Amino acid sequence: MDLLHPQLRAFTAVLEEGSFEAAGHKLYITTSAVSQRIKALEDRLGQVLVLRQPPCRPTPAGELLLRRVRPMQTLEAEAVADFLPERTGPRRPIAIAVNSDSLDTWFLQALSQLSQEHGYLFDVRVDDQDHTLELIRNGSVLGAVTAEPTPLQGCKVQALGIMRYQAIASPEFVAQYFSSEVDAGSLAQAPMIVFNRKDELQWRFIRQITTESVTPPIHYLPTSTGFVKAAALGLGWCLAPDSMVSNALACQELSLIAPGLWLDVPLYWQHAAIRSDTLHNMGRALEQAASTSLLPVPA
Repeated sequence: MDLLHPQLRAFTAVLEEGSFEAAGHKLYITTSAVSQRIKALEDRLGQVLVLRQPPCRPTPAGELLLRRVRPMQTLEAEAVADFLPERTGPRRPIAIAVNSDSLDTWFLQALSQLSQEHGYLFDVRVDDQDHTLELIRNGSVLGAVTAEPTPLQGCKVQALGIMRYQAIASPEFVAQYFSSEVDAGSLAQAPMIVFNRKDELQWRFIRQITTESVTPPIHYLPTSTGFVKAAALGLGWCLAPDSMVSNALACQELSLIAPGLWLDVPLYWQHAAIRSDTLHNMGRALEQAASTSLLPVPA
């Protein structure tokens, strides 16, 4: 049973599945019927909502509508569960965004708890913690783990904790490049491992050490757990969360390139500001899971 208007269901399905044909398969209707519903919705609102190109993406007006519809879907699911607790069958996955380091450390613990206790399904999108908020802004997700403490309009923010990053490399790498000092000169020579071109962590760490312009050799390696292995193999130096590197540091498989210097990144759970049991349960589970890996945010 779906309470959401058929035109809105078609609209969200096209953007979730990426095409009119895939949306039709999801809704058990023809591609033509999907197209007709989207066109009727656009005519009603007087604006183009979907860019018809692979994959389909929302226009600015479509992003605004999607931000309104996401919370409605959550409330719809809760209403159906209240009045039809015996309902069986697939449930709509909850679209949320998270940074890769959280996903590879504490985040899955929360998802497992929520799935076991409430039967939730999840549609997880991964992006840098400085960019996950954009996925709320454009309506792609209902909530996100983000480094931004200021709530978007229509959103609430819950502090989760501080992820502490250590600058690591293999002992041989440290001896080769940082045996005397970690400064602009040594940082310019030592190969650096970066997740992707959105990743600012290593650059922020460098700015803690020097104000000089530094252009080191760079490896782009889009895997959080692979960072630690790559550093241990001597590929370069990088930043990785405490919880990922503590054992390797204790076994001396890794060394700190600058002992006593680290980078702290506060993390927050930002979500639509609606009264929802689902979001309440998620916030509680995320806070509990984060407490096992993150440092507390100062009061």
